[in-house]
Amino acid sequence: IAPGAFAPVITAGREFVAGPREGQQPRRLVPRQWGVPPPPMAGERAGPVLTVRNPDSPFWIGNLRNSEFRCLVPVSAVMEWGRTDPATGRRRQHWFACSDQPLFALAGVWKDSEVPSFALLTCEANAVWREAGQAAMPAILPPDPQAWSAWLRGDWNRASALLQPYPSSLIREA
Repeated sequence: IAPGAFAPVITAGREFVAGPREGQQPRRLVPRQWGVPPPPMAGERAGPVLTVRNPDSPFWIGNLRNSEFRCLVPVSAVMEWGRTDPATGRRRQHWFACSDQPLFALAGVWKDSEVPSFALLTCEANAVWREAGQAAMPAILPPDPQAWSAWLRGDWNRASALLQPYPSSLIREA
């Protein structure tokens, strides 16, 4: 997936169901654009919001506390721009994958405007991401169906506890 492009995201399956809900809806795989339109006070020059660095921000908190707006973003690797290479003067791409799960889920949140979109949640960087020059990393969820369910359907206290750095020992450069 790339910023501004559409990507498959997994939702709790409730985004098109109006009114009271009975029972759990089946999860749905739906296309959404990576990058949420910025808040109106950001001005016309502001680009789409790709990541949620502050989950307590008034722009996000309503969506995050309401579990139906949380989503999983399935990926096999994540690219981050690293520090500038002194020999070439160019920033280096780093591709990171999980050694314990070939396909993993990133914590996301979706919003609807003119285009259905989503943003990724971040957390403090682990040692591997810090070595690449990053202060934050995408929130990678554990390979546990209960963790995925807690992110999609759990209360905010339970879900926000999942926003932790993934163990460095389980990250490899792809």
